[in-house]
Amino acid sequence: MSADGVPPNSRGSEKPGTEPELPATLHIAGLALSRVESPPSLACWSGDFPVPAGADPAGVNLVIEPPAPPQPATLRRAHDVVSRFDVLVARAVEYCRVRLREERYGLTAEELDRLDLPEPPWGLPEATVWNDRSWMIRFAESGLGMGDPYGILVTFDGTRPVDVQGADDE
Repeated sequence: MSADGVPPNSRGSEKPGTEPELPATLHIAGLALSRVESPPSLACWSGDFPVPAGADPAGVNLVIEPPAPPQPATLRRAHDVVSRFDVLVARAVEYCRVRLREERYGLTAEELDRLDLPEPPWGLPEATVWNDRSWMIRFAESGLGMGDPYGILVTFDGTRPVDVQGADDE
């Protein structure tokens, strides 16, 4: 034990005032997430799923605040999201089709009709997983007024969608 009562093997390897060593790439369920530039208060990794030429990529982000290497529980949540991405996007789409019919979302009659089309009126799914293991899917494009200009956010509890909202600049 040291003078402050902390066992020597429980201390971080970083010196006070230095940043932790952050990996440049994380490999999660076969997807490579590369470290991207971010504010100094967080660390962020991002990766896109492979898509056919000319198609728009779907992506996954991992955000750690304050910046640190991801903890095992966060990596497990990210693995669940990456490995089941298509299923989770389908759940988010169906959730939106049901929930957005509620009066509180204020969709027009034309927008409500668009919810019934085979292709939803939004696209480009992107998942973001945070170090507290919370996560969401953002549909970056939206043909609905509530998703203009930043898209629609679907928040999950585990693998179950629990909230939807329009992404705005607030």
